[in-house]
Amino acid sequence: MRRLAGVVLTASIVLLACTPKVQVELPNEPININLNVKIQHEIYIKVDKQLDELFSENSGLF
Repeated sequence: MRRLAGVVLTASIVLLACTPKVQVELPNEPININLNVKIQHEIYIKVDKQLDELFSENSGLF
């Protein structure tokens, strides 16, 4: 009986010691989202099309 009580006591102490704690807190500073994005794909497409037209018109260049 004492052994069972000791096992139960030890198991309860181990289980209580291993309880995780999750804490959610708000940050002290405001959240900053940087939206400085450069959009250059339109320029590259236009130049690429112009180069294709130039090379197709003057195919003797290369």
